[in-house]
Amino acid sequence: MNDSSILLEAGTNELEIVEFSIGENKFAINVMKVKEILNPVPVVAIPHAHPFVEGIMELRGEVLPVVDVAAALGLPSSDQSHLDKFIVAEFNQQKTVFHVHSVTQIHRISWGQIEKPSEIYQGADSQVIGVIKLGGQMILFLDFERILLEINPDSGIKMSEVKKLGPRERSNKRIVIAEDSAMLRKMLHDTLSEAGYHYLEFFENGKDAIAYLEHLAENIHDFRDAVQLVITDIEMPQMDGHHLTKRIKEHSVLSILPVIIFSSLITNELKHKGTVVGADAQISKPDIGDLVLKIDELVL
Repeated sequence: MNDSSILLEAGTNELEIVEFSIGENKFAINVMKVKEILNPVPVVAIPHAHPFVEGIMELRGEVLPVVDVAAALGLPSSDQSHLDKFIVAEFNQQKTVFHVHSVTQIHRISWGQIEKPSEIYQGADSQVIGVIKLGGQMILFLDFERILLEINPDSGIKMSEVKKLGPRERSNKRIVIAEDSAMLRKMLHDTLSEAGYHYLEFFENGKDAIAYLEHLAENIHDFRDAVQLVITDIEMPQMDGHHLTKRIKEHSVLSILPVIIFSSLITNELKHKGTVVGADAQISKPDIGDLVLKIDELVL
């Protein structure tokens, strides 16, 4: 696929997923996270490593951690390890190898096809962020960021990054935030509140966020008093952040809103997607200090 075709697809609310299996269970990872898929290679075990970490491997001069996805999900190990696959992924500004049992195919779907898991069966600590019904089967869309955060809690959003900015005054600016992860919503609430931003309205996906914004635009005389900024993740069930940004920037009233994309998928290769839909800034998780400084620049 050439660059021009990729640009044309930005904001369509579609994605490609790599389907893989752990035992009889089907799972998915966003193609945008995947660098390559390998047959298993020797892994060097690390003493006292986290239970999810198999060890390390070398790939073209880089030393990368290898995560056993079966262990992370509490599922049995492979009984045919010679047929297993390694998924080399890049997000949150780091590369990680995920050990899975098989990789089957790539599907092109809409974010609208991904349903949010029910709280009844999901549980507070679930690594599943969406359920995809495809071809009579259910494929679980995994939260790989959460898996890495369980392994290394210091890799997440840090309050210390905000404290480094020094004393902060309380701001009356109102910010709408679209983020599907409950854990990250809590982290963003705490860190942005510490930064002085207390008027925060959170939504679990772009679909709910755009419905709220469009309602305000239609019912409030001076919309600029209601919301001053939008922050959005990219990967969200129902509507992703690129499509949300496009909807905002194409709206006759909402287009005045600055939009910051705050995502683990901000890389040099993918940044053009946010640019083409009109994002005012794109910041990679977990750089909360940079996010606060960009908010200051856009609304203060």
